[in-house]
Amino acid sequence: MPEPAGIGVLGRGTVGAAFAEQLTERAFQVEAISGRRPEIAGVLTRSEGDFEQILSDSEIIVELIGGTEPARELVTAALQAGRHVVTANKQLIAQHGDELFAKARDAGVQLRFEAAVAGVVPVIRVIQESLAATRITRVSGIVNGTTNFILTEMAATGAAYEDALARAQDLGFAEADPTEDVGGADAAAKMAILARLAFDTPVNLDDVTYEGITEISPSDIAYAKELGLSLKLLGVAERRGNGISVRVFPCFLHRGHPLAPIEGPFNAVTVEAAAITEITMSGPGAGGVETGTAVLGDVVSILAGEAPVDQTRERLEIVADVSSSFYLHLEVADRPGVLARIADVLGRNGISVQSVVQRGLGEEARLVMVLHECPESRFRAAVGEIAELEFLRAAPRAIRVIEEEFV
Repeated sequence: MPEPAGIGVLGRGTVGAAFAEQLTERAFQVEAISGRRPEIAGVLTRSEGDFEQILSDSEIIVELIGGTEPARELVTAALQAGRHVVTANKQLIAQHGDELFAKARDAGVQLRFEAAVAGVVPVIRVIQESLAATRITRVSGIVNGTTNFILTEMAATGAAYEDALARAQDLGFAEADPTEDVGGADAAAKMAILARLAFDTPVNLDDVTYEGITEISPSDIAYAKELGLSLKLLGVAERRGNGISVRVFPCFLHRGHPLAPIEGPFNAVTVEAAAITEITMSGPGAGGVETGTAVLGDVVSILAGEAPVDQTRERLEIVADVSSSFYLHLEVADRPGVLARIADVLGRNGISVQSVVQRGLGEEARLVMVLHECPESRFRAAVGEIAELEFLRAAPRAIRVIEEEFV
């Protein structure tokens, strides 16, 4: 009979505890699939366990500490010692992926990270293995469950952002300090990982431009509902000419977009290519059991001898100035000539108006505009000019509009 496979676990938080329990409960199923029975060789926490001993007794190291240090140091040591590594650490892969992949290749071992993006949704395995020979053109995703829950709550109840965030915290969908989630940094790290896999090119966290949802207001949500649109925090990685663009931003989606109906704390990712049109995968994006399941799946793949493809080639240019349609919300003084002056600024910047609606009177007057697709640089220049006009009562608010639908 084959020797049992020793699994060293670094970290015993929510995910670490769930993974260890699942591994023990499903050891016989894993053995039936892979021919090897996994056993916990040791667990490292702040107060117990010896890393060198765990390393000696293991052939797979599972890193569930989080953060970049000491996770990077421990994972590097494991790879250099010839151990396969499974991690759920998105920041580790987004910030140090190139370095760690190189060490894995040099040592002839695997580095797997399915749980680092979209929880139990198997998007990494699909891109890395099922679509390995497909020229992917775009990957779009709702990859942060906290923000999706908040936006869903605002749409369903009319709550302000602060109240929806408090509700998410009460239910355990948001951390006590939600900055990384609501500011877009969490989604940016995940999109850096997906872009690297989709386009076979190194992508660092610094290559991703991102915005969060903290400035979204109930009036924006109301406008979306009125026109049958969904407001989401979206990550988009796409080919642009000879380069790629990787961004995270709030946006309006039409009903026909496959990500429009995704609500609550769920994640979803759409992969597009000429050969497949589009594939959309969705499911829980967080939670100890869900993340532990994705980690266990990586362990099974390693024991079964499945080797992922990691073949990043030359670095593609990062395209910063991308064209988009925009929603523009302006709080203005209610007097003649306002719309004409705004239209003049837009026209001089080469931006055309798709629709405009005036709402309210007097101190409540505002203009809501949807603009045709234009380069972001021109749009930002125009908004900068508009912000200086004397009749503006508040800073302009802008949200992208994704016009594409799949029917």
